[in-house]
Amino acid sequence: MEGSIRFVQGNEACVEAALYAGVEFFAGYPITPSTEIAEHMSYRLPQRGGKFIQMEDEIASICAIIGASLTGHKVMTATSGPGFSLMQEGLGYAIMTEIPCVIVDVQRGGPSTGLPTGPSQGDVYQARWGVHGDHAIIALTASNHQDVFEMTVHAFNLAETYRTPVILLFDEVIGHLREGLVIPEEGAIPVVQRLRTSVKAGVDFHPYLPREDGRIPMSDFGGEHRYNVTGLFHDMWGFPSDNPGVVQGLLRHLKDKIVHNVEAITRYREYHMEDAETVLISYGCSARSALHVVENRRARGERLGLLELQSLWPFPYGLVEEKCAAAKHIVVVEMNMGQIIRAVKRAVSDPQRVALANRIDGQFINPTDIRNILRIIQGKGV
Repeated sequence: MEGSIRFVQGNEACVEAALYAGVEFFAGYPITPSTEIAEHMSYRLPQRGGKFIQMEDEIASICAIIGASLTGHKVMTATSGPGFSLMQEGLGYAIMTEIPCVIVDVQRGGPSTGLPTGPSQGDVYQARWGVHGDHAIIALTASNHQDVFEMTVHAFNLAETYRTPVILLFDEVIGHLREGLVIPEEGAIPVVQRLRTSVKAGVDFHPYLPREDGRIPMSDFGGEHRYNVTGLFHDMWGFPSDNPGVVQGLLRHLKDKIVHNVEAITRYREYHMEDAETVLISYGCSARSALHVVENRRARGERLGLLELQSLWPFPYGLVEEKCAAAKHIVVVEMNMGQIIRAVKRAVSDPQRVALANRIDGQFINPTDIRNILRIIQGKGV
């Protein structure tokens, strides 16, 4: 399906990207506004020789993809806020056992069943802190279908590179919006394949021993090697251990392999940042309105810029600090009560410069909403 495809949903763009990245197994349970991912995957994945299964719930879905990934397959599931809540224990298990998988959360209004068809970006903190215990996580997002495609491929690449679950944090607007998508030719976007062990059967195999480059080769479960997989703290053979040195070493490894590679993980776009006195920081659907405001104000001679974050976790503190160093005002545009703004305030030298432009009423934040906040911040009255 290379070439131009018109008027696909963002959810469909995500599926096409997953196929491009080599997904072989999908397990999920329908939930608005992510259902189209399961629907499209149920049709497209078998065409590629992959397996699709609808599970009885989201808990079973994430457990199914964990098992399929262990046997050597690239895997994905998709859900929304309530289902993502159910997946947290499985997500923690995948972090501890270092199992590559991609989880798509197409956000809607919450908490509880909230607003099934209403847009929100309220799961940003759930993506970061939903799992109990100290841990690191990768979460990506996008504001248009071409970037949905690229970020989905990036998610699979990161999952395989760092042996970790990766979250795609889209939202209802992007998931249901229809716009043009051009699927790149094969090879145009690099695709990372699974690193498999070269250790032969019968030789002592260490399933959790990193190489010098930090990557850990995998052996397909049920194949040549017998090894243990547990959510308990474990040694390099995979067996449970409460040895303080083993516990500390594993916990630091799980965190460091992500936070020490923040530059390789980080993706962003910037618009007119070279001379911006006022910087808007946004992501997902909110960034579309933010860009409209920036382009409109620039045409009138105002020095506005936009920093669009495409990787939310690990948060790119150094990038935000650098890009906002000369700004008089920093406005975070998001559709929640202020989640990414907290990280932005930590990143910049003077948090007093940072303000919030948001909506939390289930309606899309539009350019007028942002302009009203800018008038107040810039001292021009309401």
